[in-house]
Amino acid sequence: MRWDALFTDMEAQFAEGGKLAVESEISERARVEAASVVLADRLRAGLGSQVAVHLLGGRTFEGRLSHAGADALVLDEGLQQVLIPYGAVARYAGLGRLSVAEPSQVRRRIGLAHALRGLARDRAGVAVMVRHDMAKEGGLTGVIDRVGSDFMDLALVTPGEARRAAQVRQVATIPFGSLGAIRSWHVGGM
Repeated sequence: MRWDALFTDMEAQFAEGGKLAVESEISERARVEAASVVLADRLRAGLGSQVAVHLLGGRTFEGRLSHAGADALVLDEGLQQVLIPYGAVARYAGLGRLSVAEPSQVRRRIGLAHALRGLARDRAGVAVMVRHDMAKEGGLTGVIDRVGSDFMDLALVTPGEARRAAQVRQVATIPFGSLGAIRSWHVGGM
């Protein structure tokens, strides 16, 4: 028996075992890191890219991802923007594998209710698609009157009309959990 060969073989086995342990540790750390990534961070890494957002109700929106907030995203679709709560989404297409954490504590807390209050303050005309009635092409059209902690009141008016008491057909109270998408109006209608 050659002692040199035996020791060389044992040394190679220990080196290989150490290499496997390091690779295993790297893989485990990668799994732990991936498990800590939140959806908003994945979306934030895709800002500016073209994505398709498939909603639970079967509708799909495609456009440039322009905002990823705490609980909703904004897609630019030509002259319109669509605000989509994360809870209304079945799946995304076109996202990369990277993630970017939101560095601002303030922006991390800005959610759907804040965005809706901004639309209400601006008296912006919107089309609201509710999750279980996505077949209706234009959605409910109107102006957001009031935003609570988990609902909004939408004054239903014809697209392009100002929100005046005489033009309001009805005020619809919509729970946030029912929101599918909110599309902005552009000049000339929906």
